[in-house]
Amino acid sequence: MAKDLNVTILLDVYGQLLTEKQRNAIDMYYNEDLSLSEIADVIDISRQGVRESIKQGEKHLTNYEENLGIVERFHNISSKLEKLNALLENTDFDGKDEFYGLIDEISKEI
Repeated sequence: MAKDLNVTILLDVYGQLLTEKQRNAIDMYYNEDLSLSEIADVIDISRQGVRESIKQGEKHLTNYEENLGIVERFHNISSKLEKLNALLENTDFDGKDEFYGLIDEISKEI
């Protein structure tokens, strides 16, 4: 099973929508880098059960993102803020510091 590191981002955003078993299995697999066998020992189910929990959880996480798009919106906003920051660096006008402050505030909120 190849690891898709985007799953960790999806888990951070949508993890609370999964079952506890799915959330824990995905967390141990991606964040703690445990093998399926090690996870099976920890949560006391079969290796195949762990694999199925992870696969189902990944499917749910992907579906949540397809329907809600929170991660995509976050990336879009971050990208626009970076472009705005770059534009400001190449511009000279009064109030530039205020713009930098607003960019910083928005960045912290997202």
